[in-house]
Amino acid sequence: MRQRSLIAITAALAAGALTLTACGSRDSGDKGSDSGNGGTTVVIGVDAPLTGDLSAMGLGIKNSADLAVQKANKQKIVNGVTFKIESLDDQAQPSAGQQNASKFVSEQEVLGVVGPLNSSVAESMQKVFDDAKLVQVSPANTGPALTQGQDWQNKKVRPYKAYFRTATTDAIQGPFAAQYVFNTAKKKKVFVIDDKKTYGSGLAATFTEEFKKLGGKVVGTEHINPDAKDFSAVATKVKNSGAQVVYYGGEYPQAGPLSKQIKAAGAKIPLVGGDGIKDDTFMKLAGAEATGDLATSVGAPVEDLPSAKQFVADYKAGGYKEEYSAYGGYAYDSAWAVIEAVKKVVDANGGELPSDARAKVTEAMQSVSFDGVTGKVSFDEYGDATNKQLTVYAVKNGAWVPVKSGTYTG
Repeated sequence: MRQRSLIAITAALAAGALTLTACGSRDSGDKGSDSGNGGTTVVIGVDAPLTGDLSAMGLGIKNSADLAVQKANKQKIVNGVTFKIESLDDQAQPSAGQQNASKFVSEQEVLGVVGPLNSSVAESMQKVFDDAKLVQVSPANTGPALTQGQDWQNKKVRPYKAYFRTATTDAIQGPFAAQYVFNTAKKKKVFVIDDKKTYGSGLAATFTEEFKKLGGKVVGTEHINPDAKDFSAVATKVKNSGAQVVYYGGEYPQAGPLSKQIKAAGAKIPLVGGDGIKDDTFMKLAGAEATGDLATSVGAPVEDLPSAKQFVADYKAGGYKEEYSAYGGYAYDSAWAVIEAVKKVVDANGGELPSDARAKVTEAMQSVSFDGVTGKVSFDEYGDATNKQLTVYAVKNGAWVPVKSGTYTG
């Protein structure tokens, strides 16, 4: 649904509260706001699941974006500009995400948004942001269609110029997992399960295509309800199929119990998933027999990257209650990309934000390039991250341990 109306609103800023009225034009008045101390306040919105089953990842995204803003303000990265975070909870629901997008659009001081976590939520937000020329940078979306169009396998067409992401896509992640399972783990028979959501079904599809291409056999498929907790019927099908491995397209709240119930049914085989299952909560839900389960995730392990040492130290020093989780480094880099784009626009306009700041920031994002927490951060012609590295993790001694990093060679 198209959400373009900018209604006059009143926004209370933390220091020097000031009434702001959003302009009817989507190109005018988007200049941040006077901070009350002679400078300008620019808000970076954060949309993520801050409550519910996926909140571990969502809170890590919020905190990491907040850390980037704190550092930018401390170092005065953009002269005369103070950055501020506004976080909204999408509860991993597309309808909530769309409402949040409309709220961010209605607030003229918001010049960029970090998020969301879920590809299905992003689908509901993209047009809202694009109509308002408000740039969006996701640290976690991996659905290929978001940047390359619904027919991306045959013809890539970028649907929205305001959408970018620092995570690589399932077009690479699924096949990368298939190559590891077939070539390295030597598993030739797989049972494929997905949760019917945009992320899960897309990931399962790209895995399946590559696995078959390599010579593997899919001995069964199943779709589960993402709200379900009892997977005993599916677990029995897996056991009876003779599968050597299960591939699951979905997220950890279901992947953990699914792994546990499959093994309880007598199929002592590993469950493999994507970045959506790579969270410590997975082990808590899957139990002791999760040892040997596998997950792919975008990029290299943050803890092992020289470029991330300062981020890890600063996050710890920041006193955040939650872990930065799988997407912390990418959320930090997404927020920093917005900051860099704002800096480009301010520098090009004599040290001030122009009246059409949103459009200019979106345009500037295409040429943003810097050395980030996760490595080199820049974007290709589709808004996708140019960093295509991935890592396979295995559960060992109750923790995710990296076992192989590299890029998909298709």
